[in-house]
This record gives sequence, C-alpha cells and structure tokens, in this order.
Amino acid sequence: MIANTEDGVGQLLARDSFIERGARSRAQALLDPGTLRELVGPFDRVTSPWLAMQRIVVQADDGVVVAKGTLDGRPTLVLAIEGAFQGGSMGEVGGAKIAGALELAADDNRHGVPTQAVILFETGGVRLQEANLGLAAIAEIHSAIVDLRRYRPVIGISAGTVGCYGGMSIAAGLCSYLVLTDEARLGLNGPQVIEQEAGIAEFDARNRPLIWGLTGGAQRAASQLADLCVADDTAQIRATVAELFRQGVPAQHRSARHDEFLACLAQVDPAVAPLPAQVRERYTKGMQP
Repeated sequence: MIANTEDGVGQLLARDSFIERGARSRAQALLDPGTLRELVGPFDRVTSPWLAMQRIVVQADDGVVVAKGTLDGRPTLVLAIEGAFQGGSMGEVGGAKIAGALELAADDNRHGVPTQAVILFETGGVRLQEANLGLAAIAEIHSAIVDLRRYRPVIGISAGTVGCYGGMSIAAGLCSYLVLTDEARLGLNGPQVIEQEAGIAEFDARNRPLIWGLTGGAQRAASQLADLCVADDTAQIRATVAELFRQGVPAQHRSARHDEFLACLAQVDPAVAPLPAQVRERYTKGMQP
C-alpha cells in the first residue's frame, strides 16, 4: 500500500487488479473465503491427448479451472479459462470440463439446489490443434449455458488481456449477463484473423485505438452487446457479480433479442469502414435496454 496518491500512481499500484490474477486466483477471489473446492484439478493430471502428439507442452488442468463454492452463501460454480495457456483456446478436455460442470449445475437446480455459475472468458476460441473436437465441445458449452440459465443466472466476465473470440464469444453472448472491463475485447473474429483474410484495408491489426474502439469493453457495453463495463478492480468485479445474481434471471436474455440486433446490423454499409461512434449510434438507436 502506498500513501502518496497525488498523481494517481499510488492508487494504481495499490489496486487489486483482476486482470493480473491467474485463472485459479480469479476463481478464488470471486468465491466466499474458504469455500473453494476445485474439481478435476491439476493433481488429477487430466491433459489433452492431442497436444503431446504434436510435441506441445501440456498443462495438467488443460487450462480450465472448475471451482465450486459459495458466493454470498449461495452455491456457485466458477469456470475460469487460463489465457496464458495456449491463448485460452478450447480443446476437447477443457471444453468438456466446462460443459460437464454446467450440466451438473443445471441438474442441481432440477433437484432443488439453486446453483449459479460464472464463466471467466480469456480465450481466442477453438484450439486449432484439436479442430472439430474443440468445436463440438464449444457447442456443448452453448447448450449447457442455455439449459442452466433457465434456472439461475449464468454470468460471463472478460477482463483481459486475451479477450473473448471465436465460438466462445457466442457462449459469452448466451450468458444471462456479460461484464467486461475497458481492457477486454469481444468479437467473433480477432483482428489478426480479419486482416489475414480480408486485408489490412479492411482491418489494421496493429491499430490498437481502432481495435478497442470497435471491440473493447466500453464500446461493447455502449452497444448493448454487454451489460456492464467496470474497472479492473477485484472487489468491484466481485460486488458486480453478486449484485447481478441478486437480480435473478433476466426477463429477456440478450440472445432472444436477435431480431433487434440484426436490424441494427442491416444498417451497416459493408463497403464503408464504420467509426466506433457510428457503431454505438446504430446499436443504441431504437433499441430498448
């Protein structure tokens, strides 16, 4: 803790950054102290069989932390993706851990145990080394989210630095509530993929202001593709999650508003590169929050 905060440097150093935590630390920070119990953890040595075949170093939990505990005394499941391992990409094992845990949480609710869930997205999408197996796992995650959110909220969080892309961005869109930070990015395709496939004139992957202006947390929240954009502060993120759980299942999930979003998208001229301010205007004009 630093006393001198006149220039803001002390406040920055004293802040408890959520982004700087690893996946396991993030899960622990969200749950009530002393309640975390990890399922299929690193000591179970469940690894992807496909990475080793290609001489890629594996990780004993395959980059996904499944934590069970309580939040404000309520049964809570936290699924945290480790962005530092394989870019948080989803393979067969990690995807099965997330989907299976969500399915068990839905069964809990059907048997009178009101289990809620948080998914921490730091992922570039499917793991290319596992291709169709990863895509199948992501599809199972989508199905499990839709099942569980009928009973209790499923809250998605993407803080940074990897962002949330590919099929897992669809999973984020299916969540009951989605919380981002300013540093987060959310999109179906990443900047490098767009530039590679469509050229630098379509999207300059080195233009950081453009990237965050179009896909950053503040922009996505303003465009109603996320519910909230919050500071990178562990206590604030935990308080935000607790408050969203108290609100319960939303009257209408974002994914049910597809006609409204498609109407906004239809206003975009694909021949002209849009500015961030124009995107915000198109996605907020005429849409009910």
